[in-house]
Amino acid sequence: MTTTDTTPSGAASTEPRVILEGRHLVKEYPVGARTGLLRRQQTMRAVDDVSLALVQGRITALVGQSGSGKSTLGRMLARLIPTTSGQILLDGREVPTSGGTGHRQYVGDVQLTLQDPFASLNPLRRIAYTLGRAVRLHQEVRAASAVHERCLHLLERVGLTPAERYLDRFPHELSGGERQRVSFARALAASPRVLIADEPVSMLDVTIRQEMLDLIDSLRRDEDLAVLYITHDLGSARRYSDEVMVMHHGRVVERGTSRAVIDDPQHEYTRRLLAAAPNPAARLR
Repeated sequence: MTTTDTTPSGAASTEPRVILEGRHLVKEYPVGARTGLLRRQQTMRAVDDVSLALVQGRITALVGQSGSGKSTLGRMLARLIPTTSGQILLDGREVPTSGGTGHRQYVGDVQLTLQDPFASLNPLRRIAYTLGRAVRLHQEVRAASAVHERCLHLLERVGLTPAERYLDRFPHELSGGERQRVSFARALAASPRVLIADEPVSMLDVTIRQEMLDLIDSLRRDEDLAVLYITHDLGSARRYSDEVMVMHHGRVVERGTSRAVIDDPQHEYTRRLLAAAPNPAARLR
């Protein structure tokens, strides 16, 4: 399967600052049972030779249907699961796979938020504990008063005000949108340079999806983050991202500027996605 690069004709060439890069990334999972000592284990390739570059201050949308491999790729980039092969580089240097100071620094620099924030928040702990733990871990703050102030600042940054009202709450006492904002606040506690947002609005009510995407865009702008926005929604990808990558069966089949890919798709799979959402530009109006 070939990849179609879609770029507007005559576009000026710039030299963006690449923060995080993946080169020829592959992820295979074993399938079925091995029979006999000499028989090779069968594998399923969830991510198949994918390369990408996340640029400071820009949003890259990774678009595809469920099972396309996009969430697996996000977890590989966050170092939550190992790669089968390929390289992950931060500032041009290969990232340690696990352990040590370099890996710990990488975990702070590259933060992942999940589709279901309730699953990622400890249901037995108040928000003050969840955020305070992240502050102590990543900012090396120990004084209780300083931790408290930073937690308040993080909540205010993601639009949860008055912040004091949220610190003593448990996750089940918050709405889905509020829980997702807490997830972003926890990610910001690490002062990341890269934010990987995996389907951040797919489980939210349609009335607050745009607010959440506006928040991601403001974080990208104000914190100068490189953002990977993983989604199946072409409308939001066109509106909020600078670049779109379309993933199908583990491979990137088309990439380019969001306007070029969605307004003038070159690959048949991209056209099929658009046919399922006939007017993506109007989806968030």
